[in-house]
Amino acid sequence: MDPATAKLLAQLAIKAATDEQARKRLILFIAAPAAALLLLIAMVLQLLISPFETLKIWLSPSERPVVEDMRTDYGFTQLLDKDEDGYVESAEQQYAGIVFKDGSREVLYYNQMDKRWADKPYGPHDTIGVAGCGPTSLAMVVSTLTDQTIDPVAMSKWAYDNGYLASGTGSYHSLIPDGAKHFGLKVQGAIAKDKQKMIDALASGKLIVAIMGKGHFTSSGHFIVLRGVTEEGKILVADPASKKRSDQAWDFSIILDEARKNAAAGGPFWIINS
Repeated sequence: MDPATAKLLAQLAIKAATDEQARKRLILFIAAPAAALLLLIAMVLQLLISPFETLKIWLSPSERPVVEDMRTDYGFTQLLDKDEDGYVESAEQQYAGIVFKDGSREVLYYNQMDKRWADKPYGPHDTIGVAGCGPTSLAMVVSTLTDQTIDPVAMSKWAYDNGYLASGTGSYHSLIPDGAKHFGLKVQGAIAKDKQKMIDALASGKLIVAIMGKGHFTSSGHFIVLRGVTEEGKILVADPASKKRSDQAWDFSIILDEARKNAAAGGPFWIINS
């Protein structure tokens, strides 16, 4: 603090002892910068946590669709659109008792659009059917690799209660590694260059959760489970939005190319085992 400011504060402090108006000025003099700093911190945090929502506040109504297009193109939303193949295929269907047995291990399958829970809440405003690919994928992994059977309803509640819902967008990527660890599983993040490591992991019975970007699996962002590898080197998946896609074997190059490039929490792939 420079001498002039220190002198001014001292003078104000002396007057404050006998002068009520001066005391109020002193409080205002101290409080105003603090309030401005807190406001600045809040704005920065809002921008970091919800950059696209913050941009929408600053833009005019005619400019906001551009933000929505950016959020979709870069995979910042995991919401299942009613026009997507997965929604059309899975709506009003029930997928009880499905277990995949064609990989290195048996994998219990859940579909987020299953009519038993598609309209059940994921947080106060979202539903499992539209926004629950993350909890549904994690539910498949936990129910397969542990002795606990946890359906998408229970996993969505756990995810919301523990702060992993990104309202209006889907789930934070940290849901997968944090959730797996919470349920007693081991997790290792991976990226596209770890291709052979992931193939070896799948061949040994481990599961991999991937966050996908725009392409074959989604028009924006979407969690899926990689559940095995064939003798030809193709990848078996458990897609929480599509049983049809889950019955296909996929070229690993498609998955590697379409996985989200700017994933958080160690992604876009998480190798998980018991």
